[in-house]
Amino acid sequence: MAAEMISERSEKLKMVFISGPSSSGKTTTTIKIEERLKKKGYSFATVNVDHYFFDLEEHPKDEFGDYDFETPQALDLQLINEHLLKLSEGKEVKIPFYDFKEGKRYLDRTPMKLKKNEIILIDSLHGLYPAFSKDIPNDVKFKLFLEPILQMKDKNNKYIQWTDIRLMRRMLRDSIHRAYNPLQTLEHWHYVRASELRNIIPYAKSADFIINSAMPYELSLYKSKLYSQFKEWKEKFKDNILKKDAFVRAERVANFMEEIVEVEDDSPVPKDSVLREFIGGSSLKY
Repeated sequence: MAAEMISERSEKLKMVFISGPSSSGKTTTTIKIEERLKKKGYSFATVNVDHYFFDLEEHPKDEFGDYDFETPQALDLQLINEHLLKLSEGKEVKIPFYDFKEGKRYLDRTPMKLKKNEIILIDSLHGLYPAFSKDIPNDVKFKLFLEPILQMKDKNNKYIQWTDIRLMRRMLRDSIHRAYNPLQTLEHWHYVRASELRNIIPYAKSADFIINSAMPYELSLYKSKLYSQFKEWKEKFKDNILKKDAFVRAERVANFMEEIVEVEDDSPVPKDSVLREFIGGSSLKY
């Protein structure tokens, strides 16, 4: 449906923003939309906004020495907006390069200019944040928003929180691709949640289309991979005032996951499923 809507607006369209909170499935969705529209004859260029991070030394730390990469202010929004505007006008820009090992950004590295009938695809947490593209007319941009909108209740008739689904997704992805263990992800999640409530969720209503990325069976897969750890964290943090957020999340997840039927075999999950972005084994190239 989203691909069809983009196709219908292709005459004026210059860029597609695929946005949503952490671990909502943006990367897989970006790839699939690109694949479908390429079959219709469209061509695409991608802009990796990670290259617009400010130098690491400019990032504030908390009392635990943890950096906050989740806020849009960690990105050079002014430069992003300037480059996107120039690209939409057919001008050339030089994309910066961010070296994550050094924590340093190098400006004016990669020349980029849109070809005729080429559309920019942007996969970003903050694609709907107003300052991200404030000077770009609405008729040249299409905005997608993703969230795993799972309508499932626990034994107490309370809905399972979507943020908990995304937390487990990110734990699995971080452990596979980012050398981050699940506990580190849990302890960092308060940054993720605080930032998305301020800077992502409020702008969902500005999207042209919303995609529900939840799968009804995904919790069963996560139980075999994470449930025992959540039970341990529930006990580990219950009397730690400084880790209250981690305790509340661990307790909540451990309690509802107790009721979930565990499934260890993930082979029935399609190789191009959005879940493969988090559990591994995808046929797509990320």
